[in-house]
Amino acid sequence: MISYIVRRLLLAIPVLFGVVTLVFLSLRLMPGDPALIMAGEAAPQEVVERIRQQLGLDRPIIVQYGIYMARLFQGDLGESVRTRRTVSREIGVRFPATLELASASMVIAIVFGLFAGLVSATRQYSLVDYGTMVGALLGISIPVFWFGLMAMWVFSVQLGWFPVGGRGTLRHLVLPAITLGAMSTGMIARMTRSSMLEVMRQDYVRTARAKGLKESVVNVRHAMRNALIPVITVAGLQFGMLLGGSVLTETVFTWPGVGRLMIDSINNRDYPVVQGAVLLIALVFTAVNLLVDITYSVVDPRIRYD
Repeated sequence: MISYIVRRLLLAIPVLFGVVTLVFLSLRLMPGDPALIMAGEAAPQEVVERIRQQLGLDRPIIVQYGIYMARLFQGDLGESVRTRRTVSREIGVRFPATLELASASMVIAIVFGLFAGLVSATRQYSLVDYGTMVGALLGISIPVFWFGLMAMWVFSVQLGWFPVGGRGTLRHLVLPAITLGAMSTGMIARMTRSSMLEVMRQDYVRTARAKGLKESVVNVRHAMRNALIPVITVAGLQFGMLLGGSVLTETVFTWPGVGRLMIDSINNRDYPVVQGAVLLIALVFTAVNLLVDITYSVVDPRIRYD
């Protein structure tokens, strides 16, 4: 297992290198001048040129890239063009909020998704099955921003149960977590149902029933565990996406996370912050994928990484 983890980490290096390079070049090709944004539209040209020189934007792209990579290998992500604070600090302040929101959303998705998928599979072609799958399809299909706005209008504006936005208490977390977790809940529910139906047709499940075991024991202990492999894959990918920055949800609910930071930084052409945030997302996906592969061997002892 240790050698497998080391190999995966080594393979992640060229992936991260490619992501950093692609983002660096893409941002430089975007229209807009960070120096002009900082100086203001009415600023004299010499002021804009001085700021551009201070930021190093007057140098060729290959030189800028070389300087950025040299600093990156030293653990220096640079400074924010807008706030002049280090990128590590900017992201470090926002990431706990995104981690909190993503974790709460994932808990909701796993609990309700597994329960809905299990109930739906054990009652195939019943009204419960149809109703559960329609609900899961709605969760996947409804746009996040629309669902968030409707939830805010009903539960915050009309009923006054939860705050409209912001972060601070558990009540602030409820609506964003439900909104963000709706799509993941639907995907996990559908995957759980499909995987359970496939496993429940296997011979060892029929044997367990023939031995006289209770149906609940057969479904949970024998079928559910063997049906978890594809569910773990979906849940891991969803969690990586949530940690990477839930842009729409954080924007709708003014949640101070990495997703909202990226939007603000893109609008202000804050190259270092955008590059640092994308690098964080790539690292998160790499770590989550590795964790998912390790979880496979825990859930199914037959899986070994030699």
